[in-house]
Amino acid sequence: MELEFLHALQELRSDLLDKIVLFLTSLGNGGFLWILISVLLMVVPAIGKESKEDKEKRRKTGICMFLSLAITAIIVNVILKNSVQRLRPFQVDSSIIPLITPGEYSFPSGHSASSFAAATCILLRHRKFGIFAMLFAGVIAFTRLYLFVHFPTDVLVGMLVGTLCAVGVCACIKKKEGGGN
Repeated sequence: MELEFLHALQELRSDLLDKIVLFLTSLGNGGFLWILISVLLMVVPAIGKESKEDKEKRRKTGICMFLSLAITAIIVNVILKNSVQRLRPFQVDSSIIPLITPGEYSFPSGHSASSFAAATCILLRHRKFGIFAMLFAGVIAFTRLYLFVHFPTDVLVGMLVGTLCAVGVCACIKKKEGGGN
């Protein structure tokens, strides 16, 4: 059933869409974009006429993102991928020639996990920017299906792990703040 869904997505393929998807998926490689954003949120001295409270909120959002990304990476890349060792769709069904060939295991999707970990932190701490971040995380997750490198359950579990890590980290930070944002 999962392969049937992935095959249906292959009907969307075009040269232009392939290029767009390859670019978008590359933004999720190694969680680099999300790590960069978290570091910038932590270290940029001020944004415009930002109040001291807003600066501190932004800095703590960066900390939440960074911690969530680190915990998510350990759970996904060290524990789950190596425990489950699921082959990727293109390794199971060689009728589709993938545009990229990642080397590690398929389950769960690291791109989806890191994207949802970071985006959930932003959503929980800055709803306005968080909605955009969640949509962007969803796009990155979709690219993994389009590229035939993850099964839908890989992406869904990645989204779940990243989201849960972020919720946990943000709850801890909020508790440490004394319940405030």
